[in-house]
Amino acid sequence: MKPTEEVLQELTQPSNISVHSDDALVGKVKAAVAADDKKRMENEDEPLRRKPDLASIPQTELPRQFEVTLWDVLHTLARATALSWRGAGRGLAEHWGALKYTQALAGSSDSFLGLTDEGHRIADHYKSLQSGELGIGFALTLAEHMLRNRFPDHSVTIVPADTALRAGWALTTRDKGEKVRYRYRPHYFAEVWRPGEPSRVFPLACKGNHGNSATSADQLASASVHAEAVHIGAWNETPALLFSTELPTDGGTMTVHALQAPGSGGRLAPTEGREPNLNAPPFQANVMPDIHPPTKGLVTPEPVRGCHVQAKEYAWFQESLAHTAAAGLMAFTGSGHATARHLTDRQGRKRFTGLEHGASMSIQDAVHTLFGNDYVGTDHVFRLNGPRVEAFSGVDEEVFGLLARGDIEEYRALVHASRHVRPRLTFHKDWGGPVSVHADGSVFALRLLPGQDEEPL
Repeated sequence: MKPTEEVLQELTQPSNISVHSDDALVGKVKAAVAADDKKRMENEDEPLRRKPDLASIPQTELPRQFEVTLWDVLHTLARATALSWRGAGRGLAEHWGALKYTQALAGSSDSFLGLTDEGHRIADHYKSLQSGELGIGFALTLAEHMLRNRFPDHSVTIVPADTALRAGWALTTRDKGEKVRYRYRPHYFAEVWRPGEPSRVFPLACKGNHGNSATSADQLASASVHAEAVHIGAWNETPALLFSTELPTDGGTMTVHALQAPGSGGRLAPTEGREPNLNAPPFQANVMPDIHPPTKGLVTPEPVRGCHVQAKEYAWFQESLAHTAAAGLMAFTGSGHATARHLTDRQGRKRFTGLEHGASMSIQDAVHTLFGNDYVGTDHVFRLNGPRVEAFSGVDEEVFGLLARGDIEEYRALVHASRHVRPRLTFHKDWGGPVSVHADGSVFALRLLPGQDEEPL
């Protein structure tokens, strides 16, 4: 068992992951789709709709050997799941999805990340959970990198799809309203935006496995079903990104298999209706379910199940994405009140209005100064190989103040202007452990609890 100090040091050491995206992968996924369609037909199951065209991602946008640091990936995972339903709405339950993997992977600058002995032990007991959660972390890390390369003058925000969609649709039986009656949905949206302009939205499907490349081909075939379930704009024109992270337990190379579904849609340009007002309170819409194929001559095809964001909903959907992103950032700080103000009831607003700490008022639950900036958030203490460690999740104090009072427009202007200078990732000697700061102003930090100078016997 490694000393805790060594574990903390290694979290900020760069390593590599292998990225697989080529025409051969497209062929394997098409074969997996054909096999699944045949099996469903033999079982007399309902056929599935999938993205009709899949393509590889150019190496210029996604290098085939991609450098990562585990602490940055875990920060991405923790942010992405901050609005999850795992716990009481905030606290260690939400962040544990990331923190429990601090020793699950290891690598170096001249090698690839792979499962450690602890990673193997986790896989023995929680195989699908581990591969699924780590698959989210790596997929979103790659998606953000790729889209920032493609749109260098824009910011990129990751939003949990279910939460954003619930502002317009009743997704499950527990939601009030007319049900979508379709269980497939993308896992996240990537919103590509610039202040004062229409956003471009990419549905993301993120999967993971402990199998092999064949398993990943099957997962990408399934991912294409999830991505197809939301159309933004014209029929079959919504671009999407599909990921399957392969975490072999036999010592093989960890690989992220990635494809894209090209399309000219996904842009929330207000061709009709009003302009978005991101500072308006979150609005609970009730958009009719189903996706509407285009009319063919005088024939109007029957709608198909799913969620369709049409031109008249563009302004509302851009507002919903912005509020959902703000809610996730505030949930990351532990502030229930500041989270709730950016959610509708169906999105889970009431979950965040019970317990509350002082971060939304004049006294913060936890404040730390890092890199010369004050960060507001919440902390948790747990044991790592015996000694107690402190995890801190929060956000830049100025950012917190803006979102706590609902000023999304000013927040976006601030983080967009500083998107190239804000991100930091290092072992912070004054803090005493790894610190990651993202472009959205969020911070994720871990350290040996002060006063513990020696490892226990």
